[in-house]
Amino acid sequence: MFAYALRRLLVAIPTLFVIITLAFFLMRLAPGGPFDSDRVLPPAIEKNVLAHYNLDLPLWQQYLKYLGGLVQGDFGPSFRVRDFSVAELIMSGFPASLQIGGTAILLAVIIGVSLGAFAALRQNTLTDYSVMGAAMVGIAIPNFVMAPLLTLVLGVYLSWLPVAGWGGGALANKVLPIIALALPQIAYISRLTRGSMVEVLNANFVRTARAKGLREQLVVVRHALKGALLPVVSYLGPATAAVITGSVVIETIFDIPGIGRYFIQGALSRDYTLVMGVMIFYAVLIMVLNLVVDLLYAVLDPKVRYT
Repeated sequence: MFAYALRRLLVAIPTLFVIITLAFFLMRLAPGGPFDSDRVLPPAIEKNVLAHYNLDLPLWQQYLKYLGGLVQGDFGPSFRVRDFSVAELIMSGFPASLQIGGTAILLAVIIGVSLGAFAALRQNTLTDYSVMGAAMVGIAIPNFVMAPLLTLVLGVYLSWLPVAGWGGGALANKVLPIIALALPQIAYISRLTRGSMVEVLNANFVRTARAKGLREQLVVVRHALKGALLPVVSYLGPATAAVITGSVVIETIFDIPGIGRYFIQGALSRDYTLVMGVMIFYAVLIMVLNLVVDLLYAVLDPKVRYT
């Protein structure tokens, strides 16, 4: 398994190189630059500013210099956030994004798997239809709509929770963004679990377990649920990365100092290095989580072997 993981990591290097190359040149194709929104500078000062950030060089030289910095672990300075490097901004925003996104995914897995299994065990009943109907509503309503509704009801009308701000990481400030992030994921996971669980419950190995006289609870938990989790695990790889680093709307709505908010600010202000840094971090996280998912397959399915 170690050799398989090492091969996957080596294969990820050219993939990451392609992502970096495409992102670098595509960003430069967009109109405008990082200093276009500033007041008009005297030509001599503007020349010095561009030279300081290597923006006066031909594009291919900028690209080579950027790659050289990446090889040394340097994402470069932020063009808009003064006195901070991109790496410092990512590391300062990642803890908040990890707490919100990680908790939301954990909550979604617990509730989504439970609801999906509960619906599958009562297939084609009112309970099944109710759970799946609620899941469809959760999928249809995006989190940028759900977040203001939660803020309006729980924060403004009922005054139960703060509507915005980080509050130094206080629990009360995390509840609304976690719920807003978790609800769509609960809906997706519950549907995935239900569909997979229905299929597994009709499999031969489950019928064999029942024929041996095992209690229904053991059949469901030890045999059926383990096999039904495979599609869920596949979904969780990119979903976890997306929730942790891609919750840009939620972090903006609730004023959370996470990676997503930095990404939005960098995109709006043409902060090339900041946007590139977040994209690279996101790509690496997806690759690592997908590798973890593949390794979990061998744990959940005894037929899977990596040699």
